[in-house]
Amino acid sequence: MKLEDLGYNPKFEKFRTENNLTGFEPGRIIAEHKERYIVRTADAEVEAEITGNMRFTASGREDFPAVGDWVALSVYDTDFGIIHKIFPRYSLIKRQAVGQFGEIQIIATNIDFAFLVQAADRDFNINRLERYLTLCHSSKVAPIIILTKTDLIEPEKVSEIVDQIKIRISDVPIFAISNETRDGFEAIIATLQPRKTYCMLGSSGVGKSSLLNNLSGKSVMRTDAISQSTQKGRHITSHRELILLENGGLLIDNPGMREVGIADSTGGLEQTFDRILSLSEHCKFKDCRHISEVGCAVLEAIEKGEIDESSYKNYLKLEREKAHFETSATEKKKKDKIMGKVIKKFYQQDFKRKQ
Repeated sequence: MKLEDLGYNPKFEKFRTENNLTGFEPGRIIAEHKERYIVRTADAEVEAEITGNMRFTASGREDFPAVGDWVALSVYDTDFGIIHKIFPRYSLIKRQAVGQFGEIQIIATNIDFAFLVQAADRDFNINRLERYLTLCHSSKVAPIIILTKTDLIEPEKVSEIVDQIKIRISDVPIFAISNETRDGFEAIIATLQPRKTYCMLGSSGVGKSSLLNNLSGKSVMRTDAISQSTQKGRHITSHRELILLENGGLLIDNPGMREVGIADSTGGLEQTFDRILSLSEHCKFKDCRHISEVGCAVLEAIEKGEIDESSYKNYLKLEREKAHFETSATEKKKKDKIMGKVIKKFYQQDFKRKQ
């Protein structure tokens, strides 16, 4: 396999040359298992781990490899390697780490497109779609909405859902499909581009693994039939993995996400709710919070029916989450800095005692 088939491009090669990494093999991380990585090179798949120096100097989760990363590694005995360097990422999808103060979780890196997957029969939730959109926009990843399990509801209901999405979300492709009948698959396959990387974002049981199997042309992920009583599928995917598709595209499957906490610092929220942002420029006060202020252009637009009220409420909720995360992250950095000074002082004193 050529590295280019995995998404390698001249920018990665330029970085490798300019940073004196030509003595190492380039490879792409296709799976991760508790800080052990499966790396695909031009010749083979090898299990790898990072150097002790990378582990020691890492200041946070973003300094560790993730699925989708390109890395420079040394390969030993054909099936084991040591990762020495992570190549610069051109995109990084992340969210707030569940239950961890001010921490992030990396979902995938070097992604071109993201499939936002929801089951039309039960999982459909526009508020959640707007969350996924914010993740994509803050990561500079192009979103594509996919509604699955359309064979379980009437066609009229599918059309109704699509219309609801278009009212609140514009300029994002929408595909309605059935993994059982394969209805709608031709349209999706026609949009897939060779050597581009896609990932799937969605809750458990919405059909992501079935979608991956159908697009890859083989059974690469185990799936379970949906419950006849609840019509809910069971969560199967337990880790992230990059798969090569039939047409040459690359697709990363992700475990279902129950929580999608916003960790946005690059304008993703503003891009998702661009209509609200545009109207806010006409508010009477520059620091308008769009809650109860006099002369608020956003509130006036809601009263006139120009903005969906549910979308507005979701915007306020996500804005609060973003502010809370930024505060938590700042506090964590301060604590880590203080702890770093304490540790440094301890080692200095210990060294003096030994002297």
